[in-house]
Amino acid sequence: MLNIVLFGPPGAGKGTQSERLIEHYGLVHLSTGDIFRFHLKNETELGKLARTYMDQGHLVPDEVTIHMLKDEVTKHSNPKGFIFDGFPRTNPQAEALDELLRELNTTISVMLGLEVPEEELKTRLKNRALSSGRADDADPEIIANRINVYNRETAPVKAYYAAQDKYVAIDGIGSIDSITERLFAAIDARK
Repeated sequence: MLNIVLFGPPGAGKGTQSERLIEHYGLVHLSTGDIFRFHLKNETELGKLARTYMDQGHLVPDEVTIHMLKDEVTKHSNPKGFIFDGFPRTNPQAEALDELLRELNTTISVMLGLEVPEEELKTRLKNRALSSGRADDADPEIIANRINVYNRETAPVKAYYAAQDKYVAIDGIGSIDSITERLFAAIDARK
């Protein structure tokens, strides 16, 4: 089973690249952002709880995120693999994901880190706000807070996977196609 963590700060291109990896490798896409947006839109109890954190640009607590992800993973029978988009965001989440995958007799194959300079991220997020209507991408204060939270709380997860020799840095600048080719090459080198 091919299990990929697609990693990077807000605006790095995870969603765009996930679509291409899913199609190419036949993976199941698990995006915590999509899962949260579903719960927010449908005003579930979990959605209401998540909104209180997301509206302030904070991460949703690990216990909530892990519970939601486990429910999503176990919905699929005999998948070729998963692409985890936006998860894990903390070392405890990475440890919980490893434990969940051990229960399913599999493991993370590779963590691909899209690396993009901060100014480029801010530009991409502002553009995404215009095209998608995502209010969280339009406010410069929320954008700055999300990037700061990523740098402080999420970026350390790279070291967790690097210690397992599973982290591969990918240059996230260039055309969408050239970034996709870099991702394919990194995955194929691990197969």
